[in-house]
Amino acid sequence: MIAGEHPSPGDGITGGYTGNDVGFKLAIATLAAVTWYNAIELIILVFVTFRQYHGLYFWSLFISSSVGLVPYQVGFLLKFFNLTDQTWLSVTFITIGWWAMVTGQSLVLFSRLHLVLAHPRILRHVLAMIVVNAILLHIPTTVLTYGSNLASSRVAYINGYNVMEKIQMTGFCLQEFIISGLYIWETSRMLRLDPDRGKRKIMYQLVAINLISILMDVGLLVIEYKDMYIMETMIKGVVYSIKLKLEFAVLGKLVYLVHSHVWKTESVNCYTPEFPDFVDATRVTSDPTHALPATRRREHPWMDTDDVSIAMFEHSRDRETGHSDVSHAWSGETQTHHPSPDREPSPVDLTALHPQKSSCESPG
Repeated sequence: MIAGEHPSPGDGITGGYTGNDVGFKLAIATLAAVTWYNAIELIILVFVTFRQYHGLYFWSLFISSSVGLVPYQVGFLLKFFNLTDQTWLSVTFITIGWWAMVTGQSLVLFSRLHLVLAHPRILRHVLAMIVVNAILLHIPTTVLTYGSNLASSRVAYINGYNVMEKIQMTGFCLQEFIISGLYIWETSRMLRLDPDRGKRKIMYQLVAINLISILMDVGLLVIEYKDMYIMETMIKGVVYSIKLKLEFAVLGKLVYLVHSHVWKTESVNCYTPEFPDFVDATRVTSDPTHALPATRRREHPWMDTDDVSIAMFEHSRDRETGHSDVSHAWSGETQTHHPSPDREPSPVDLTALHPQKSSCESPG
C-alpha cells in the first residue's frame, strides 16, 4: 500500500490518507481533476453530437460519464482528504459512481457490438453476462463497503472486502476482455474482406482502442494485486474516462463503416447491354456480365440481403396476349424466348421479336 500507513485495500477503504507527502496529495488531486475534465468534455460532446437523446449508446455514454466518473472521484476526494465527517456521504458517492462507471462503460461497448457481430445469440449472451456480473459483483462489494465504514464491528467486513475487491476487479476486467476480444476478432475479419483504405483506417482504430483498453485494464489489475489501494482507485477514474473518450471517438464511425460496406448499384443502374439477335432481352433478369451472389444466407452484417439491391431490367408488355412475360428464373444465364403455339416466328425473323425497351430501374 502506498505511503506505508495502509498495508491492505481493506484498510484503505475504511479511512483517508493520513500521510504528509505533499506530492502524493497533489497526485490524488491531479488524477481527480483529469477525470473530471474528461468527463465534462465527454458530456458536452455527447449533447453536441447526438441529434436525438435516446438509445442505449447515448444513455450509457451520458450516465457513465456524468453519474459515473464525476461522483466517483468526488467521493474519493472527500474520503482521502477527510473533507467530511459524514462517512456515509463519501461512500454513497463512491458506490453510485462505481456502479455507473464500470457497468456503464461495458454497456457503451455492447451498444455498438451488433454493428460488427451479426449473431443475436452471442449478443444476448454478452448482455446476460453484463447483467449477471453487475448483480454478482456490484451488490456484494457494495455491502462490504458500507459495512467496512459504518458497521460497529468492521473486522469481518474489512476481511471480506479484501477478498471481494480483487474478485470484482478480475471479474469486470474479464468481462471487458471478452467484449473487446469480440470487437477485435470481428474487425479482423472485416479487414480481410474490405480493401478500402478509408474504411480500413476506422477498423484499425477500432482494434487499437480495444487493445489499449485491455492494456489499461491489465495495468489496473497489477496495481490492485500490489495492494496500492489509493492509487488504484484514483487511476481507475482516469482510465475509464480515457476509455470512454476513445470509444466515443471511434464507435460512432461504425455506423458509417457498416452502411458504406454494401454493394452499391450505381455502377449498373444505367448499364444497357447489347445482346445477340437471337436473345430476347425482355427475358433477361440479371446483369450477364457479373456473377450473381450466392443464395446462401450471409453471416456477416455487411452483406445482409436486406441492404443489397440488384439492378434488373423491366419486362416489356406482351402486346398480343395482354400480359407481361415475367421470368421467375434466378440465374446468371441468358434465356431464349420460346414461341407460343399460336405464334410461329422463325428464329431468324427479327420482326417477330418484341421491341426491346430496357430501363434502368432498381427493385424497390
